Amino acid sequence: MSKEKTEHPMSVPLFDELRGERVIVRPYKSEDAEALREAVVESRDHLRPWMPWADTHQSIEETRDWLGRAIEKSMLREEMILSMWHIETGLYLGGTGLHPRNWEIPSFEIGYWLRKSAEGHGYVTEAMQLLVEFALTELKAQRIEIRCDERNVRSGAVASRLGFKQEALLRNHMIAPDGVMRNTLIFSRIPGD
Repeated sequence: MSKEKTEHPMSVPLFDELRGERVIVRPYKSEDAEALREAVVESRDHLRPWMPWADTHQSIEETRDWLGRAIEKSMLREEMILSMWHIETGLYLGGTGLHPRNWEIPSFEIGYWLRKSAEGHGYVTEAMQLLVEFALTELKAQRIEIRCDERNVRSGAVASRLGFKQEALLRNHMIAPDGVMRNTLIFSRIPGD
């Protein structure tokens, strides 16, 4: 089997938006700062056990700085840091990302978070389905991972609904942001799953 030459990551096109029935996934724009900060403030206590950055975005300046770095990383394809929006209302729902782990395979990890007030409506599942489909078809991903704290039942349920297979449980893998020793679940999806 001959190995094809891997495309340079910066030449890989990123979408303007992925549109579902209720959700849009798109790259961040600098004008998203207030919506992002507002969602983090609303959800800070909810995010704190899972997200190490839950106590950031204390000021609009801090959020603007974060957005500038996120946009730059996305342009360089170091990370593809994305936002989720409700189509009908225009409400910022949360963040996601397609994180390259190995461009030669290609292999990616997907992460996501949702603002507290938007939970329980299937928005993350819809948005992640769009992102998984993009990775498999456009980026020719051979592996996509989702990792989450074993206690984060909602995140694990999203992975299962999307057809990801649980591959591992890493016991005492790390200390979670809330200070608890974390067991990490690893889910994966490959073409044909």
